[in-house]
Amino acid sequence: MKLPRTLRLDPSDTFVFAHAADAGEWAVSGSFLFFDCDLDALSPKERAALRAGFLGLSSFGWSTLVVVTPVTPEERACAVESLAQFILDKMGAPSLDVARAAAEDEIAFAVSICDHPEGTVLAVQRGLEDGEIRERFRTLHQRAREKGSDNLHAQARAFTFVESEGDVEEHVDLMGLMKDKAP
Repeated sequence: MKLPRTLRLDPSDTFVFAHAADAGEWAVSGSFLFFDCDLDALSPKERAALRAGFLGLSSFGWSTLVVVTPVTPEERACAVESLAQFILDKMGAPSLDVARAAAEDEIAFAVSICDHPEGTVLAVQRGLEDGEIRERFRTLHQRAREKGSDNLHAQARAFTFVESEGDVEEHVDLMGLMKDKAP
């Protein structure tokens, strides 16, 4: 069995999210935190978590990337209990049993997105469509090393073009983002 584990390749998550997950935490999608949310009431960093965050199960912070990792039954059980306690304490579940059932569902979904080889890196694109949260998961793979390149520069390219399946389209309003930062 495999679960996603948070991955931090650089410090960008600490700038993007209000609370970044630590590297190496078990993770779930976290979309349940945005159920019935008012997009207009979300801060820019909360919107970033909605658009592209995985929820770490130790810090309950956000991570842009996760890596598919084997999990022992004991580690899985600890992840369920940690999430259940969070759902009880922070989400107002009526009992630990109800929270545990919800946590089991979230962990089962996390297991289902890990149907990839160990070490596969996953990213999520999430948004509201017709009043419902829709998630798209992508796998990221390291490019093959080019013949004759050294270890430091083997992957150094200014741009990479990636082909996607389906109707994945994202629009970013750069001018709007600049206005959010204006004093």
